Amino acid sequence: MTATRIFSEIGNPFLDGNYAPVQREITALDLEITGTVPEYLDGRYLRIGPNPLGEQDPSRYQVFMGEGMAHGLRLGGGQAHWYRNRWVRSADLARRLGESARRGPHYGGNDFAGNTNIIGHGGRTLALTEAGVRPYELSEELDTVAPSDFCGTLFGGYTAHPKCDPATGELHAVSYNPLRGNIVQYTVTDIDGKVRHAVDIRLDTQTMMHDFSITEKYVVLYDLSVALDLAAAVSARPAKAVARWLTRFVERHASPDFALRAAMRGSEQIGPPNIGLPYRWAPERRSRVGIMPRLGTAADIRWFDVQPCFVFHPLNAYDDGDSVVLDIVRYPSIFASGAYLVPGNRTLDRWTVDLVRGGVTEERIDDTPQEFPRVDERLIGRRHRYGYVVGYRPGSLGLAEPNALLKHDTATRTTQTVSFGPGREPGEFVFVPSSPNAAEDDGVAMGFVYDRAADRSDLVILDAATLETVGTVHIPARVPHGFHGNWAPTQG
Repeated sequence: MTATRIFSEIGNPFLDGNYAPVQREITALDLEITGTVPEYLDGRYLRIGPNPLGEQDPSRYQVFMGEGMAHGLRLGGGQAHWYRNRWVRSADLARRLGESARRGPHYGGNDFAGNTNIIGHGGRTLALTEAGVRPYELSEELDTVAPSDFCGTLFGGYTAHPKCDPATGELHAVSYNPLRGNIVQYTVTDIDGKVRHAVDIRLDTQTMMHDFSITEKYVVLYDLSVALDLAAAVSARPAKAVARWLTRFVERHASPDFALRAAMRGSEQIGPPNIGLPYRWAPERRSRVGIMPRLGTAADIRWFDVQPCFVFHPLNAYDDGDSVVLDIVRYPSIFASGAYLVPGNRTLDRWTVDLVRGGVTEERIDDTPQEFPRVDERLIGRRHRYGYVVGYRPGSLGLAEPNALLKHDTATRTTQTVSFGPGREPGEFVFVPSSPNAAEDDGVAMGFVYDRAADRSDLVILDAATLETVGTVHIPARVPHGFHGNWAPTQG
């Protein structure tokens, strides 16, 4: 049975409960706190996710395609000064809200209200989405400023998951754009927000490369068993036939730059297409990991096969002598029952890539269903011990429900678990150290927790070492389960 048929008959779980969009933007000041907010927390906790505007057809709505809404909470001096939620104003969304489009560069990518990640870098706040979508710059208070092309240095889209090198402050990214065929691009963006290094990498065929990893020496690419399938994004039979032909063409052929420019300008005029997610599970394709020196070229990549799977998010990666260690959340399959559903158990696994003998050792760290892994950002690309991951339990229609936060100790292979009470559902949690030189779990882990009974959310602040609650900021609104968030400290 297809996902479309299920959701036509029963309803779409991504439009229900705390996945349902909110339809108002609010500003709440001087928020109530239970417990304490540590004095060293001076900045904004930012989160973003899909929040489509207006009524949606349950049989067609795809969560990855919903327009983005940013949420932010300003902390400082032990207080919670404000909470705000704002739609990201793409040209299309601004028109639908009765506003003028924000003027800005056209060629940073296709126009879409970014919904996947929100970061602070170089004094800017950026809303990000993958697959050829342009970044959008937001103000300190989350109002949309303009689309961004990184001062004229970004062409054709960016990733949702850049990695900030803790030693340099530079952003590393691996980006893909369906119109660029089987080419992905590795870029390094300096602390001034300009791309200073770019390498095009040609794969065997096009795939969905949602995330990647870096170590101190290498860039790690995940080329896994998911294939572009434009026919999966449409329902009419004639359209499917055309879509299959287009899939075969664009899998291996990149559009010329003039066509990319036309597509990017056109996306501002017509808005995003009303289609599903154009990818499918492809077990016939091998899954492999690519290891490229950070100063290397595409010719320097070495590929290593792994068991068929998919990885949305790695926890972290690091060099270990002649090996590269990758801690990842592994799916045994994805999209196999339709683009909405996530079959199989998402587990935390470790892959150790032997660069001398050539091969990958795959082992299980924890088999609890889990997603949204986070590590101390000071250790991106370095050896880590702890990881914070959202735990899940089975839900309706194949959609798991978040019910716990897991803290993994990868040295002892033990896991601490904290639940937040009946009917309380956590989102992604991020770690913030108590000081720049604090120990790896000396600080707090924070994230939004939804209360079903009250139909609203809290920002919960935990002691990262013990997982005991330090403070709770009460928000007079519901923050839907979205995707990713980050701590953006106040710039001194």
